[in-house]
Amino acid sequence: MAIWSRTDRRQLTDGRFVRAYQDDLLIAEGVTGVWDWVDVADTARVVALDQDGRVALVEDRFYLQQRRMLLVPGGAVDRAEQPEAAAGRELEEETGWRAGTLEPLGVIDQLPTATPARAHLFLARDLRPGVLAREPSEEGMTLDWRPLADAVTAVREGVITDAASVAALLLAALRV
Repeated sequence: MAIWSRTDRRQLTDGRFVRAYQDDLLIAEGVTGVWDWVDVADTARVVALDQDGRVALVEDRFYLQQRRMLLVPGGAVDRAEQPEAAAGRELEEETGWRAGTLEPLGVIDQLPTATPARAHLFLARDLRPGVLAREPSEEGMTLDWRPLADAVTAVREGVITDAASVAALLLAALRV
C-alpha cells in the first residue's frame, strides 16, 4: 500500500543521463505536498578480488566533486540489461579483467529522498584477462590494485567516499 498518493507529475528536465520531475502528492486527508526527484539509471559496482587478495580500484575525475576519486569499478545498468551483466561489462571495460564468478553482495538505495535508483553490488573472483574499453569520459582513469584490508582502511580514513564503493568494500570484507 502506498504511503502517499500522486495527484500530478511534471517533467522538469530531460537530459542525457537524468530526468527531473516534480510530483504533487496527497499525504493525508486534506494534506498535500510537492516532491522533486530525479530519474537516473541503477548502477552496478564490483569488488574484483584477485588470487592474491587484492582489490581492483579505479581513480577518475568527477565534475561535481571537482576532484579525482578512488572507487571500485562500475557504472550504469542499461535499461535492457540485468545488474549482473552490467557489473561484468563495467569491470571489463574499466579494468581489462573479466570475472570468472560474480556473487551478489547486496543492493543499496544511495539517495532515497532524491531518486529511486539503486546500486547493485557484486564480488568478482577468478579473474581472467579481458579487453580494456574505457569510454572517452574515462580517459584519465587509472587502475590500482590494493589488498582488501588496505581498501577498507581507505574507507575508514575517508579516502574512498563513493557510497556504493564504501558499501561494496565493507560487505566484501565481511564475506571474504
